[in-house]
Amino acid sequence: MSGGLAKSVCTIHVGRPATARCPSCQRFFCGECVTEHGGKLVCASCLAAAAKAKSPPRARRRLRPAPVVQTAVALAVAWALFYYFATFLTGIPDAFHDGTIWE
Repeated sequence: MSGGLAKSVCTIHVGRPATARCPSCQRFFCGECVTEHGGKLVCASCLAAAAKAKSPPRARRRLRPAPVVQTAVALAVAWALFYYFATFLTGIPDAFHDGTIWE
């Protein structure tokens, strides 16, 4: 096998000597045409095919109810905090605002 690699040229770059053989397609490639994946040197087309085979089909994204409920609860809590803080501020006597409470 090493004798075959020594005499081979890259499948894509014909003028370059081959440095690796893809274990999937058994073609020879130069160092720029292969990448290490899973401890093996694999060509780009085999790597893309493997990634496409592993990825599940993309489903249409739906709005899940959990984020909608969380957003509604967060808005209700924020509204309640502002409401009770405003109620507290309006309950402060007018004398406090006039400065007569400090005298």
